[in-house]
Amino acid sequence: MPDIESTGQKPRSDAWKSAITVVQEAEPPPIPEGAHAMTIVVEFPPGDPGTPPHRHSGPAFGYVLEGEMVFELEGRPPRVVPAGAAFWEPGGDVIHYQDGNNRDDIPVRFVVTMHCEPGKPMLVLVDEDELLQRQDRRAPRTD
Repeated sequence: MPDIESTGQKPRSDAWKSAITVVQEAEPPPIPEGAHAMTIVVEFPPGDPGTPPHRHSGPAFGYVLEGEMVFELEGRPPRVVPAGAAFWEPGGDVIHYQDGNNRDDIPVRFVVTMHCEPGKPMLVLVDEDELLQRQDRRAPRTD
């Protein structure tokens, strides 16, 4: 068998053995039949409250690239997701209350991959009437 030098091939790296860091694992939530995946980058300026309460038709998985995001899903208290940390949501009927910038001195930037149900928008805002009807499903707030 010829050696690597005689074939002109570069030696293979072993870097792959330590190149992966697991930042999140989740039991897969239901993905809508025929869904397509979409990956987006979101950036909010310092202090921005983010997207108004909304929902996604399918599950979404994200990773904060820079800054700190305030993340709140229906039934769970708000939490801060710092740069280098991951988050996810099941989509469907669950309201996503907050995805805003937790800091007033730097922007927040995060990437999200979501599975979108065919024929439905990737994001639907929740109106005030529905927020009032479902207020008992929101976790108690500490602010």
